[in-house]
Amino acid sequence: MNADSVSPNQPPLLLAPAAGLVRYCDIPISGRSRFITWLLKWTLRPMLARMIRGSDEKIARIQLRMMRMRCRKTHGQSIEYSVVGTLPGHVIGDLRDTGKPVILWLHGGAFILPAAPTAHLEMAADLSAQLGAHCFLPDYRLAPRNRFPAALDDCERAYRALLDLGFAPERIVLGGDSAGGNLTLGVLQRIRKNGWPMPACALPVSPATELGRIHAPPSRPRKMKVDPILPIAALQRIDEMYVGDWDASDPELSPIFADCRGFPPMYLIASDAEVLLDDTVMFAQRAKAHGVDVRCDVWPVLPHAFPLFGWLYPEVKQARSDMLAFMREHLGSE
Repeated sequence: MNADSVSPNQPPLLLAPAAGLVRYCDIPISGRSRFITWLLKWTLRPMLARMIRGSDEKIARIQLRMMRMRCRKTHGQSIEYSVVGTLPGHVIGDLRDTGKPVILWLHGGAFILPAAPTAHLEMAADLSAQLGAHCFLPDYRLAPRNRFPAALDDCERAYRALLDLGFAPERIVLGGDSAGGNLTLGVLQRIRKNGWPMPACALPVSPATELGRIHAPPSRPRKMKVDPILPIAALQRIDEMYVGDWDASDPELSPIFADCRGFPPMYLIASDAEVLLDDTVMFAQRAKAHGVDVRCDVWPVLPHAFPLFGWLYPEVKQARSDMLAFMREHLGSE
């Protein structure tokens, strides 16, 4: 393996307390949103557990079913499935126009599901429209048919393709949710390894940063009964399907162990109700200790990767506004 890791000559890294780094957002959550979150716990979470435990054929059928769906709220943006460089994916806008910024969004889905039109494509279209940017969501190869490092290799190629098209790195935003947040942090390591220029900024949303242990970081056992979406015990099978026999302590798989030096400014978002809360907080601490400009917001009540669910939660409008403000702050001027 050629994964980036902390140099053996580097002194031991002591993580700073999270109190001065993490902002626990004092956002009022409506009764309606609280009820929806409660409902998800008793409907969506068991459904996801059954899907994860299903056969490879069942997972393939769900992948096909999701790709039949359409994004009905496009925010006035064109969305096409096409090939960029050597990688297929969803393109929002026109990537021939390299004068505008571009968002490279790496979708989540536990490494086994394609981009969800009502969630990933809707959010990407909304952010792109408000930012005046294009967006590319690469359709990276999925487990269980394709194990690590196939997905990360594809996402690395997606970033290279944008550079080859002529997008200036300071006009590229790199982001991803959940599994896509994991891939975002892996791509940053690949960019540094290749000696390529870093993007303007990165936005990992509820990233999974530890794939070697199902029982840790601590929020996993502590939040397992309250998380509205993620069936943490069932997710052990995701690690088996995606990681396989690869050493899960490889920082490209588990970015919580990564050397973050040289990473661009980062904005991490998570919920205090999700099992992956400490995946986010502990990675933010590590990045901060390596000198990265880090912002980390923790929201109350709402589920894992909640900025995706604009059609469910009115509060998401504020979260997306915060994301856009961060992007605008760090994008270079035309």
